[in-house]
Amino acid sequence: MRIALTTTSVPDGDKLAFWNQAITRTLGPQTVTPRNKAPFAGRITADSLGYLKVATIEADAQRMSRMPQHAAQLDRELVSIGLQGQGRSELIQDSRTALLSPGDLVVYKATRPYTLDQYDHFRMHVFHVPRKAVALPHSDICAVMATALPTDSGVAAMLAPLLSMLATTAATCPPHVGEQLAGTVTDLLAALISERTRKSESAGERSAGQAMVRRVREYVNQHLANPDLSPEAIAAHHRISVRYLHKIFEGEGTTISRWIQQRRLEECSRELARRHRVIPTVSAVAQRWGFVNPAHFSRVFRAAYGMSPREWRNAAALQEAQSTSS
Repeated sequence: MRIALTTTSVPDGDKLAFWNQAITRTLGPQTVTPRNKAPFAGRITADSLGYLKVATIEADAQRMSRMPQHAAQLDRELVSIGLQGQGRSELIQDSRTALLSPGDLVVYKATRPYTLDQYDHFRMHVFHVPRKAVALPHSDICAVMATALPTDSGVAAMLAPLLSMLATTAATCPPHVGEQLAGTVTDLLAALISERTRKSESAGERSAGQAMVRRVREYVNQHLANPDLSPEAIAAHHRISVRYLHKIFEGEGTTISRWIQQRRLEECSRELARRHRVIPTVSAVAQRWGFVNPAHFSRVFRAAYGMSPREWRNAAALQEAQSTSS
């Protein structure tokens, strides 16, 4: 079912609030801030092709911010593709920056915090693919995140025109055709990621240390619930020294222990913000993600998010109730 929302008939004083609701409804929770003082103008359309979600945004210069509390409300992991149609933009996610010109592609995670600055009046096509549909290792997908991908050659040259066409014709596709097209887009996305990953490897852009960091990150993500996850255990599993483990994370701008804690907090914040039939206790959520001491969990959660776990849960429930009522 096509959704089309525009600020055209909205009073000037209500345009920004309307636009924030429109973006949240079609692309998930985030905050939009205009870059200019003039009355804001924007239009967004959204469609579905099987499991593939398609949206086209055309609006004045703006900043879209998905904060940790927004990302925590999303109940499934999504890989997103942005195709810049008009204007210039800058996507920042996980300390990476992609500068986009018309025609460029960018891959990012909708379920991770990011900022997307559109510096001019712009048009952008956005596609959401369930992570589980992309049959590639987590490390390969992460390798291309928040990187501008030119579309003048390789798989990107095939994928970009297809995405552009689907953005304008999705509403007319029969359901069975839409499902097939979703599979085609996913296959081309996987091929694009594989192509970029192999190119980087063959050009020697990845050192042995960077490759080890990717493997460690993947291992940690799979074992966050284990309270015994430690630098010593990780080093032993990968047959490296603890000293070497700390050394390779120096280039990541953090330590391995801090990153483990950050990932655990992210999963806890997401679960606390999610709606449940039976609401788990805060301590149960903390234990599920490897925190042993409830007092320590509350302390580090407040330091990271500026509120207690219980306040976070209540704020998420209030925001969801307000979104539903509006």
